[in-house]
Amino acid sequence: MPSTSNTNGVDKQRVEEDEYGPNADPVSYQRYPSRIANPGPTGLFSFAATTFILSLYNLHARGIEAPNVVVGMAIFAGGLTQFIAGMWEFPRGNVFGATAFASYGSFWLSYATINIPASGIRDAFSSEEEFNNALGIYLITWFMITTFFLIAVIRRHIAFTVLLSLLDLALLMLSIAQFNGNAMVLKAGGVFGVCTGLVAFYIGVSELLSAEPKPIFKRVPLGVLHRV
Repeated sequence: MPSTSNTNGVDKQRVEEDEYGPNADPVSYQRYPSRIANPGPTGLFSFAATTFILSLYNLHARGIEAPNVVVGMAIFAGGLTQFIAGMWEFPRGNVFGATAFASYGSFWLSYATINIPASGIRDAFSSEEEFNNALGIYLITWFMITTFFLIAVIRRHIAFTVLLSLLDLALLMLSIAQFNGNAMVLKAGGVFGVCTGLVAFYIGVSELLSAEPKPIFKRVPLGVLHRV
């Protein structure tokens, strides 16, 4: 019996090292053991759904040109839900997840506020050109923030590298479209945004399945290049 106990102890130690130590997934890495469930899928699905819907509007799918229907999604899904997911990442020790989810949650909340007529933000500008330039600066700033996130994962995680690269391109195209009013550039941003949403759905499904005791698939690969 002593040998059985020792084996269980070794297995337990190995599991803890895989989940919290050097063998942990670098993106969902937990610095401290926690009983808090992984909020990653919640944040990813909220981000993916809101990005996917707005990007289809930017492509003028089904003749839609006004993006205002996405305001509700931007407040409650992309904004509030994703921000809360970021707050839950902090006690799990996931600095990247906490920072990214909280930041993009704030992005969607601010974007929704801009598009709410009662906020008076759009009416405060003297001309449509001035508003478009202001929105272009807003988007190019988030392009910069996304680039910083990309630097953090580019050597470690293929899926998140692809996700943030696509998001970077989408934000860049959308900001350029605001500056020069080019409809084709706006649609290019919509294409990159749709791809961003699809990749975010893919990563969310992967993390959701990995949390299930008996998933249909053991795990959808994310392409971990380097373990910390």
